[in-house]
Parts: sequence; C-alpha cells; structure tokens
Amino acid sequence: MLSKYKVILWDFDGVIMDSMPIRSKGFELVLAQYPKEQVDELIAYHELNGGLSRYVKFRYFFEQIRKETITEAQVLELAARFSEIMLSLLLDEKLLIADSVEFIKANWQKFQMHIVSGSDGKELKIINDELGLSAYFKTINGSPTPKKQLVENVLTANQYDRNEVILIGDSINDYDAAIVNNISFTGYNNPELKQLSENYITQFKLIVPQ
Repeated sequence: MLSKYKVILWDFDGVIMDSMPIRSKGFELVLAQYPKEQVDELIAYHELNGGLSRYVKFRYFFEQIRKETITEAQVLELAARFSEIMLSLLLDEKLLIADSVEFIKANWQKFQMHIVSGSDGKELKIINDELGLSAYFKTINGSPTPKKQLVENVLTANQYDRNEVILIGDSINDYDAAIVNNISFTGYNNPELKQLSENYITQFKLIVPQ
C-alpha cells in the first residue's frame, strides 16, 4: 500500500503514541474547577476531534459549551498548564504504539517522514527527543498552527510531488487535512475511517514496502 509513496506525514496521538486517554485526563485536571458535565462534554468533543489542537478545544469549551468569551492570553495560559501536565505524563516509552514505531524504525530511510500533529509543537519535539524518535523524522510539526496549514507548509517547503505523499492518521481531522491539500490518506487505529478511504492500515507489520 505504501510502496508507491515517497513521503509519509504522520499524525502523532493515536498513531505513534497511545496518548489520547492521557490528554483527556489533562483536560480534566486543567478544568477541574468547572462543572463535570461541561468537562465531560469537552472530552467527548476532544475524542471525536483528535487532530484539533488544545487551543481550539479550550476555545470550544468556553465559547460553545460555557457560552463565555475567552481571551488569547487565557487560552495560552490554559495551554501552558496543559503542556506541563502532558510532559509529566507522556515521557513514557510504554505509551508508544509498538506496531507503528517498529515500522518507522525499519523504514525511515525508505521514505521522507514528517510528523504533523494537533499537539503542541514544542511539546512534541521534547517527547520525541526524550524517547529517541526525533532522528527518524525530517521535521516535527505541531500546533498552534492548524493541521491543514502544517501539511501545506511541509509540502511547500520541500516542494513535494503531492502524488507521492500520504498522510497517516486516526481522526476525521487528519482525513480533512489530507483532502484539502490534495494528498492521499490512510486511516489507522480507528476502524470508523475505513468508510472514508480505500486505504486503511490494520497493522503495519502486515505491510512490506517494495
């Protein structure tokens, strides 16, 4: 399936690391002073929209769930607290998804690989550095830049032929980012994505690049 591509853009959460439950816990901790039913509503939104950044999710919590205004400074403060919690919990190699990580380590010289994630860019770099993954990727890209723009930036900066690029993700936001940028998409770790694309990876160990 991947042999016809030269470039792989990777989502991170749910694809390289099983971090979604940890990130849900992070929202609970940062927003602990607010009503549980409102926080639960945000977590449901978070789990449906894995590819969106925490900046978008915090704005959604206040503007859509609580019907309040929130300043950019307040969003940044919440995001910073969230990041502190994430770095305390995510620097754990046991959270890595062995199936995809083994594929990356075995094939990183066969493809140009980049991470494009809704997670904070600085935080992503620290996590990948600490867990020894950074060397496998040409660039590591995250929020606050939206994923659709991250993908566009990578494609433009490297002048890639879009016919040779595929994005691997586990959410509808990943699919949208691929479609709007006119590149291929394959779902992973989310069977609901099978209906969106003819490509779907059940296990990387079943894929043998040619």
